[in-house]
Formats: sequence, structure tokens, C-alpha cells
Amino acid sequence: MHTLMQCLWRLRMIGAVLLLAVLAASLAPPSSAAEPDEEIGQAVGTVDADTWRQVKSGEDFIDSRHDSTYNLINPSGETWRQIRNEWISPAGLIAIGGMLAILVIFYLVVGRNDLDHERTGRKILRWTALERSLHWSVATLFIALSLTGLNLLYGKFVFRHIFGDVFWANMIMGSKLIHNYAGPIFGILLIVILAKWLKMNLPKKHDWEWFKQGGGMVGDKHPDAGFANAGEKVWFWLLASVGLLVIVSGFVLDFPIFGQTRDNMQWANMFHGVTSLILMTVALGHIYIGTLGTEGAFEGMATGYVDETWAKQHHNLWYEEVKDSAGQPQQNDPPVGDDTATAHRPN
Repeated sequence: MHTLMQCLWRLRMIGAVLLLAVLAASLAPPSSAAEPDEEIGQAVGTVDADTWRQVKSGEDFIDSRHDSTYNLINPSGETWRQIRNEWISPAGLIAIGGMLAILVIFYLVVGRNDLDHERTGRKILRWTALERSLHWSVATLFIALSLTGLNLLYGKFVFRHIFGDVFWANMIMGSKLIHNYAGPIFGILLIVILAKWLKMNLPKKHDWEWFKQGGGMVGDKHPDAGFANAGEKVWFWLLASVGLLVIVSGFVLDFPIFGQTRDNMQWANMFHGVTSLILMTVALGHIYIGTLGTEGAFEGMATGYVDETWAKQHHNLWYEEVKDSAGQPQQNDPPVGDDTATAHRPN
């Protein structure tokens, strides 16, 4: 009986509390949260043109983050956005799209650059296993960085509308992660390649004649070329100049821990975008010539060996150097992957 009385008393107390809560809610003044205009007015007061001019000028309105001296509204950020969206992005599309169109037309009209004579079956070692490993590592990283970079620049205009926000959010997060971590590795390996292949890419007198003959498309004979022809040397020095700008600007963006200001990051972003798009555009031509465009070119980097006929036709001066220095200029059908032979390098 005593327990029953306690339960009834507790129920009465709960009912009384609920009744008081209902009465308090009914007597309370209307909430202003349902009125957005009133809420904004209470939050920031009167916002007029004079207030925004003060914010823009920095009068008592600055970015409160650690060590920041920027105004709450930073005009340089809008300038960066306009340059990126109105100049860099459209120019990149025109350059890459134009190069693809040129290569397709060239292939359909001119076709592949085939060998003038039958293959002899005798092979010459051109690239060692180490050199091929370096090349394919850098090439793989370059393709990964190109695809993720293009996704960061243009992807939201395509994939977001096709697959929706959830897919796009995960896609862009993955692209950014790959780009940030693959970039430094690419930079280090590219510097290694540039140092290793510097000597063979120094300009020579016969390089000018190579250009005058369009790499063999003008006239009735192939121009002289050493281990690297003039076109390959142009690609090398583009990597050594524009490529290094890509690396430096990328490191500035990847490691914002050395006192870079927001303006520094904006400029680095623009330089990185422009130089990367230049490299991607020219790389399409390099990839075309090394695969579909030239018979036997891909074999050299895939297996390390080239046919004697290919060496005579495309790098005759190198072939003569091999012949003079080795006595036996070619090896009879060496097994793929056998790098015991030595490919002659220019002095």
C-alpha cells in the first residue's frame, strides 16, 4: 500500500511539471528564429553599403585566424578566381583539345611513320632496365597526376552532374589525395631523369637540319640524329624548364608550412595550372610519336632493344658510333630483358 502511494505521488509530480512546461510555452513571446530578416539584423546589425566598404577596406574587420593579417574580404582572392576560371581553364581546354584534334587529323592524313626497309632481326640495346624503370615510373605518375589534375580543374562540370554530389565528393577527395602524394615522388624522379640524360640531350649542329627537314617529313632522306634527335631534345628541355616550374609550384602548394602567404599560394596555383597544362598538351605529341606515330619506337622502351633498321633510319649517327666503338654493331636476337650488352652513349 505504501509503495502504491509513492507511485501515485510521483505521477502527480510529473504531471504538474508537464503542465507548467505547457503553460510556459504558451505564455512565451513568439520566437524570432522563424524570421530570417530579424535574425540577420540581430546577428550583424544594420548592413548597408558603408558597412561593406569598411569590411573591404579592413577597418576593424580582419581574418581572425592565427597570424593572419588579411581583411575579412580579400580582393586578391576574387582576382585569382577570375583568372583561373576565365583564362586558365578555357585556355587549357583549347590547348589539349586542339592538340588531340591535330594528332587525329595527322594520323588520318599522313599515317604512321613506317620503316623504309625490312627489319634485319638484329637488335641493339638502347635502354637499360634501370632507364626503362625510371621512364615508366615517371610516365605512370605523370598520367595519374594529369588525370587527377584535370579532374580537380574540370571534373565538377562533368562528373558532378552525371553521378551526383555524393559520388563527386568522394571522387574529388580521392583525386586530391592521389595528386598530393604522387606529386612529390614525380618531382624527385623527374630530377633524377634530367640529371641522368642531360649529356645525351645537349644541342648539336645537326639538330638544326633535323628541324629544317621536319624530322624527315621534308625531303627524300632522313635527317641526321644522334642518340636523341632534335625533337626528343626539345621535350627534354621542356621538362627541364616548364617541368621544374611545375615541381616548384607544386611543392609550394603541397607543403604550406614555410611561411607562404595566401597571395603566394594563389600565384603558385596559377603557375602550377598553366605550366601543367603546357606539359600535358606537349606530352600528347610525345606519346603519339612514341606509340602509334612511329613504327618500332614503343618496342625500344618496352624491351630495351631496337632493330638495326630502326636505328639506321631514325638515329643514324648513334648507330655509326655503336658500329665504330663495338666493332659488331648489333647482337643477333638477344633475349628480351638481357641487359648485359651496353648501349653506346654519346661522348
